[in-house]
Amino acid sequence: MVTRDPKLLAPDEQKPAPAIVRVLMENLLALQDYAIFAARGFAGIFTPPQYVLDLIEQMDVIGVGSLPIVLVTGFFIGAVLVLQTASQFARFGQTALTGDAVALALVRELGPTITGLLVAGRNASGMASELGSMLVTEQVDAMRAMGTDPIRKLVTPRVWATILVLPLLTAMSDFVGLFGGYVMGHFTLRLSAVEFWTRAIDALDFSDLMQGLAKPLFFGFILATIGCWKGLSVRGGTQGVGRATTQAVVFASVTIISSDVVLTKLMLYLAGRVI
Repeated sequence: MVTRDPKLLAPDEQKPAPAIVRVLMENLLALQDYAIFAARGFAGIFTPPQYVLDLIEQMDVIGVGSLPIVLVTGFFIGAVLVLQTASQFARFGQTALTGDAVALALVRELGPTITGLLVAGRNASGMASELGSMLVTEQVDAMRAMGTDPIRKLVTPRVWATILVLPLLTAMSDFVGLFGGYVMGHFTLRLSAVEFWTRAIDALDFSDLMQGLAKPLFFGFILATIGCWKGLSVRGGTQGVGRATTQAVVFASVTIISSDVVLTKLMLYLAGRVI
């Protein structure tokens, strides 16, 4: 039996790849493009030229602009944590442990994750829409024509600014969350300020603080690079800008939550060994 080389078959005789294979290949190519894009954006931090004014502007937009929503959300998260934990501790007469539970939950997990998701919803979408609009209106092409690298000019300041300000936002969210927990504990459990804050501070180790402040560094890198990548890969005019904005928020949020699992496992392993 003679077999023919598939390359010599007529187009109508060639079997198309299964749909699942095509989708998998497209996703792998997109992941490769994102990895290269993120590496170039991050590498621009350490090599000249540096756009310091753009960095300061982005720190103001991302950090100061996100401060109100982060503080308000952190306050009510701390209050809700006290309500949820106090109902359980009251069954065993251990309401004094409320400060311990709230401090550990906020600093280790809820503070970094909720802050990352809030900043992703506010700024990853903003980055995607802003850069997408610049791409559609050919401002990015004009920048290349003048010899300016768009990634170094547009992406690197946003990535660097997000990495710098997100740990600060997380720390402020943690403090306001603890304050919200104290207010709720004072009016519902009659916990004194000394009792609550002493237990909350004593419950935290150095490794807990490092976990809570190391995660935002990774979350900031993730949300900034995804937002910029989606913005600079817009196709389809203004409708493409809208799709890129939505996809940036969805992808950044899912990536933050999924990477949190890996980071938590890594931090718990390093706790007591390295930090």
